[in-house]
Amino acid sequence: MGKSLNGKELGKGISQRKEDGLYIARFINRFGKRQVIYDKTYNGVQKKLREAILADDKEINVVSNNMTLDEWFEKWINTCKKNCRSNTKDTYARHYKRVRKALGWRKLNKLNLVVMQEAINQLKTDNERKNSKKILVDMLEKALASDLITKNVAKQITTEITKEEKKPRRVLTIQETNIFLEEAKDTYYYNLFVVALETGMRIGELSGLQWEDIDYKNKIIHVKHSMTYFSKDGKYTFELHPTKTNKGMRSIPLTETAIKALKRQYTMKQAFSNDKEPMNGFENLVFVTKNNRPTTQFLVTECIEGILKKIHTHYPDLAFEKFSPHCFRHTFATRWLEAQVPLKTVSAILGHSQLQLTTDLYMHVTQDSLFKGLEQYESLRQVG
Repeated sequence: MGKSLNGKELGKGISQRKEDGLYIARFINRFGKRQVIYDKTYNGVQKKLREAILADDKEINVVSNNMTLDEWFEKWINTCKKNCRSNTKDTYARHYKRVRKALGWRKLNKLNLVVMQEAINQLKTDNERKNSKKILVDMLEKALASDLITKNVAKQITTEITKEEKKPRRVLTIQETNIFLEEAKDTYYYNLFVVALETGMRIGELSGLQWEDIDYKNKIIHVKHSMTYFSKDGKYTFELHPTKTNKGMRSIPLTETAIKALKRQYTMKQAFSNDKEPMNGFENLVFVTKNNRPTTQFLVTECIEGILKKIHTHYPDLAFEKFSPHCFRHTFATRWLEAQVPLKTVSAILGHSQLQLTTDLYMHVTQDSLFKGLEQYESLRQVG
């Protein structure tokens, strides 16, 4: 049992240093080496000791405190992020790769704010800087908890440098929606487009939708899964995962338009898929490719681009801007809010974890709502 400078018992493995009053905790880790922890306060060193012993039990600590940032990234991604989805790990790796050349070779305990800020400054956009900083902050936070460093300098990194103006979120106007669906009628993904616009589901959720998730009697879709498509060991693969959050697992009311589209999709799939074996584990998907395989955002985007080419040919005077599949979700939310559906209801249907997220994303004014406001104003003026 160690003692404090005033003679108080501090507990097994904890002592207080005479020269500077620093509290010190020691224990033998799973590598058979003595691990030493420091803190200015008794409570602080106790907390660090508990965290270090827990990390040792979970085998997320490391042998050496002299490792490089690259070495720590491999340890961090394979232990601290062990339970993350494969595509999420791919995203983390992509954000880290941007600063790897500048920082990966440096020793963890030699990192400082200047060298890290210089690496971040070299990135192209503030958004890239923001994403890479998030990874560095989390990596160094775990390194700090593992007693490999004494301070998380990544928290002080500045990411707003170029201060590029954020582009407004693309939302289809009512006219654009009607034109798009008319031009899309004969395409393979027409029913998917309709359901996306009627439910606000993400493309990954639509790709992972199964027939048993649809309750026609009660007019509800139960969102339970999301399809991911990513590179694994040099090959692209599909994985069906539960939604990331409890809010993501939700029930969405079905409009008559959505029900008709789903029934059309069932008939169409039955007609072409009988002679094409589905992939193992993906037999009951609603939306698939012509080869009865899970669909991807890339294929849906390709179809949208083909439709836009037709629109530009048929409507040469219409400035119909390019958009991604996620635009259907933005359009759905905007139409519902324009219809004065309560924000809390829209947020629940979208599966947002926080109401503030819905507010931040969709509290903008569209051209459609501007003219609707004008009509309301004009009608009131005429009455007055």
